[in-house]
Amino acid sequence: MRVGDVHNCVRPHCHLMYNRLGKEGEDMPFIDSKVSVKITEEQEKELKSRLGQAISVIPGKSESWLMTGFEDGYHLYFRGDNSEPVAFVEVSVYGSANSSAFSKLTGEITKIFGEVLGIAADHIYVKYTATSDWGWNGSNF
Repeated sequence: MRVGDVHNCVRPHCHLMYNRLGKEGEDMPFIDSKVSVKITEEQEKELKSRLGQAISVIPGKSESWLMTGFEDGYHLYFRGDNSEPVAFVEVSVYGSANSSAFSKLTGEITKIFGEVLGIAADHIYVKYTATSDWGWNGSNF
């Protein structure tokens, strides 16, 4: 749901969304992380905060609607080996793909996970999914 779409929307939450979004395109990204290392509470807060800042490299995305998830101690094997820290990060966005912005975000994600968790950039996969089918508050946009 983008601000301009509210005029064509008959669902009860459309005007609520219009008021909450306040400007074009601040819709709901989700960053889900599976990492082979344990994450402390302090590290999780830092990851959440820094990912919240990083998501803004995608036009129209901001921390105000960002959802994050962290699965630590995940059994990941990279190149048949699990002796080094590894991460798999999935970024899902409502809307269309933006390869240039996704590339910038990959740089930010690998930097963040490297600095906070000590995971080497060449041991991090980042997957992007853009969709027009996104649900919130009991219905889809």
